[in-house]
Amino acid sequence: MDDRQGRDLFSAVLADAMNREHSAREIGPSRFSILAPRIELNRKYRRHRLRPLHSLIAGLAAASTLLLSYSTKADVPPQAVIARTSPAGNYLAARFAGSSRDMAAAAAYYRAALRADPRNEDLIERTFLVVLANGAVDEAMPLAERLSTVDRNQRVARLALAVRALKRGQNAQARSQLAQSMRGPIADLTATLLSAWATAGAGDVKGAIDSIDRLQGPDWYVVFKDLHAGLILDLAGQRKEAGKRLERAYRLDSNAIRAVDAYARWASRNGDRETAQKVYDAFSQVLPNHPLVDAAVAELKAGKQLNPMIRSTAAGAAEVLFGLGAALGRQGGEDIGQIYLQLAIYLDPEHPLALLSLADLYENLKQPELAIEAYSHIPVNSPLKRNADIQMGLNLESLERTEEAKKQLDRLVEQHPDDLEAIVALGNVLRSRKQWKEAADVYSKAIDRIPEAARQHWTLFYFRGICLERTKDWPRAEKDLEKALELFPEQPQVLNYLGYSWVDQGLNLDKALKMIRRAVELRPNDGYIVDSLGWAYFRLGRYDESTSELERAIELKPEDPVINDHLGDSYWKVGRELEARFQWTHARDNKPEPEDLTKIEEKLKSGLKAEDSAPSKAGAVADPVKNGG
Repeated sequence: MDDRQGRDLFSAVLADAMNREHSAREIGPSRFSILAPRIELNRKYRRHRLRPLHSLIAGLAAASTLLLSYSTKADVPPQAVIARTSPAGNYLAARFAGSSRDMAAAAAYYRAALRADPRNEDLIERTFLVVLANGAVDEAMPLAERLSTVDRNQRVARLALAVRALKRGQNAQARSQLAQSMRGPIADLTATLLSAWATAGAGDVKGAIDSIDRLQGPDWYVVFKDLHAGLILDLAGQRKEAGKRLERAYRLDSNAIRAVDAYARWASRNGDRETAQKVYDAFSQVLPNHPLVDAAVAELKAGKQLNPMIRSTAAGAAEVLFGLGAALGRQGGEDIGQIYLQLAIYLDPEHPLALLSLADLYENLKQPELAIEAYSHIPVNSPLKRNADIQMGLNLESLERTEEAKKQLDRLVEQHPDDLEAIVALGNVLRSRKQWKEAADVYSKAIDRIPEAARQHWTLFYFRGICLERTKDWPRAEKDLEKALELFPEQPQVLNYLGYSWVDQGLNLDKALKMIRRAVELRPNDGYIVDSLGWAYFRLGRYDESTSELERAIELKPEDPVINDHLGDSYWKVGRELEARFQWTHARDNKPEPEDLTKIEEKLKSGLKAEDSAPSKAGAVADPVKNGG
């Protein structure tokens, strides 16, 4: 981000997201792209900016050193360290941490900077936003109060204060704050729905519904409006009108789990268990084995009546914030989505889907420790707890805490031997650590528990096939890969892996090359698959074609050591020896596998020998764990 333009991604999105106008196309499936206003530093910070250049460089170096030393939530620097840092150093460190979305570190640094300059309005705002995003909602509230007095148009501060009022049952105060936080589609919808819940909480159900109905906006508003109107009416005991609204929300989006669950639960409590079952069955056709649906169906089959989805005004408000926050987080608005989800959890600390969505957001931001923490708060009695425990295991693995991950997943498999998802997760952990035989055995357990293999099971055969191929058991590996392709005929990863394996062994060459070409057609921007096509041409002695494809692969994945190595070999074969050595040097410097490094270093000394033309087995096909498989 360019400081001359005053662009700080994190603060920009949070400060302005609720002010900006977005089209229906943008918010439905889109991401925010908002720029912050230029920061106007007070005299103290101006003095830091006007110091000689070497002082500024020293401050930047100190801030960088802090961030490198304390880079995770668990490693936030202690107060003694922050206290020894200059205000400018803390400010710069906070900016850097915020741009990296390390909210815990950013909050710590901003707090220190604010203590040194407590009247700086920009610092108040930035500290408020990162503290709120970090989940310290109670701590953020006094900052929101201060911010709303100096900037009456600070929408996020108004929203936070309204949420606190809703939590306290202060419905009139909540409506007053929300009335000052409207402007733009997201802000208007959020404020209207929350205000409607506050109005209903004050006993004016008709006024609540009228305010929702008066709201005009993009087409995507309608599902949210009908869903929350139905939930408000249902909570108020107006069952008939509630059913109409909930059914309409369901018809508008029959794949939205909350619309599905709300309508089915209403139907089950109003003498229509058959409709409830049909609604859940239809959803399961699209997304099988959803834990919430499975739990509800089990209750229906046991003759039980399903509880309403919302049981209080605060829970209804939490549902608003969860629904919008989860949608924003999935569509690129991670920053404002994180704020919404934290406020939802503040209202309803055990909201399982809000916690799950927050954890998912942290995973997307490559913050597994925070994801684990969010998953740990999902209630033990929630149908989603098992999924959370599985994800915790996978996040432990991403932190390279492999033994903990294996223990976590082993425990889940022991508790539920038929839990296919837990078994597969354990297999994935073992595969990521190249424990091929053990992983293959685990995948076999999963496959043995499938009554009849269907399309959704292709990954089991694919992953087991990879493990068997790596243990040199090609006949069984080939059988599994062909089975995966039978289940999912146009799956590009399977086409690529099986096709390349055949080329590598000189088998079924025409068919293999067609399969790899088809994989490239399906995934033209996948550098690993393009590399496979180029390397297949190389193995067939078609060096001009291999060079062309490998050059394209390196454009897509410039830092991959295997592709650099392959392109170097191809350059050597077409007489471009200087460029070959350049690519091998890149391959050496990009941390290749140990067995490949020895070969690369030998080529740098002596060039490509005839016997070196065979591909590296480990690099022939991209590792599907590391590369999104």
